[in-house]
Formats: sequence, C-alpha cells, structure tokens
Amino acid sequence: MDTRILSIRDNPEYLDRAVDYLSSKWGIPKNIYHDSITHSITTTSPLPRWYLMLKGEEIIGCYGLITNDFNSRQDLWPWLAALYIDPNERGKNLGAELLKHGAKEANKLGFAALHLFTDHVGYYEKYGWEYTCNAYGVDGEASRVYAIKTDMPL
Repeated sequence: MDTRILSIRDNPEYLDRAVDYLSSKWGIPKNIYHDSITHSITTTSPLPRWYLMLKGEEIIGCYGLITNDFNSRQDLWPWLAALYIDPNERGKNLGAELLKHGAKEANKLGFAALHLFTDHVGYYEKYGWEYTCNAYGVDGEASRVYAIKTDMPL
C-alpha cells in the first residue's frame, strides 16, 4: 500500500488524530501539540507547519517545521522537528521521504536552509544533512545541529 504525506494545515480534519499521534510518540502533553497545530492551521506566518505520513488511513509517521526546537541556537530556523516513523514501518526509506518533503516544504516557504537538533549520529548524513555545531537543550545537555540547503537536489 502506498504512503502519502499530508499537511494538517490543508487537512484540518486530521487535527485531533495528529495531536494524539504526536503526543503518544514524543511524550509531550497533548495541549502543547493541540495549541501549536491549531494555530498552524490559521496563522498567516509561514511557521509552524505539521505533516503526517499515512498508509491508507493509518498514521505511520510525522514531522513539523517550527521556529524553535527548544535549544540554545535561537539564531537558526526553521527546524525540522518531531520526525517519527512507526517501528514496524522502519527500514523502508520512509524517514528519508519525510526529510526530503520537509526540505521541499521549507524551500516553498522561502527558507534557504533547514535545521534539526538530535543526538543521532550517522542517520541524517546519509540524506545530505551536514553537522554544523552543537546546541544545548532545556536539560542543559549538548546535542548535534544539522542543516541542509533546501534548494539542493535531494
């Protein structure tokens, strides 16, 4: 069965499902996602934007484009955040599809580069992301910052 990626801004009927999914995968309270996603539907600002990957009608992945990923590098944005693929769907290059989609969406929104904040080493490099620096999260610990130019062929 084929997958598709949809924008919650363009498909607001997915709001509650998206909130439940993101909260369950990231352990962040539902009210935070509900507030962010609700405002992403109506804002005139380019960000935030939230996306779901569906297989049929089943949500199997997600990500967001946001202005702040709760780290010390407030001079950088936008951030690709909350990238997730369900464990039973991993190994099918679906994460790469979401990364590519995120870069294209950021480019459409007028951003020349996209950033992400992670502890993973080796995954993002496979898809053209470059390690740029460390940043500090709310826990005070350093994590890696990666970036990709959004106009690069992916």
